[in-house]
Amino acid sequence: MGDIVNLRRARKQRARRAKDEAAQVNRAAHGRSKAERELTAAQTRLEAVKLDGHRRARDAEDQA
Repeated sequence: MGDIVNLRRARKQRARRAKDEAAQVNRAAHGRSKAERELTAAQTRLEAVKLDGHRRARDAEDQA
């Protein structure tokens, strides 16, 4: 026969685990310093500029 499980306790433990996981995700997303956020934003802008620099220009002749 299986072990006897207190459903109230199991429900509370499951809620605590879900809460801890959400907190961990939030810490990863929002727990960065201002310098780290600015560095990431600058790198993203630089990558966008480089990508746009490699784009081929489309003339009216190319579209027809």
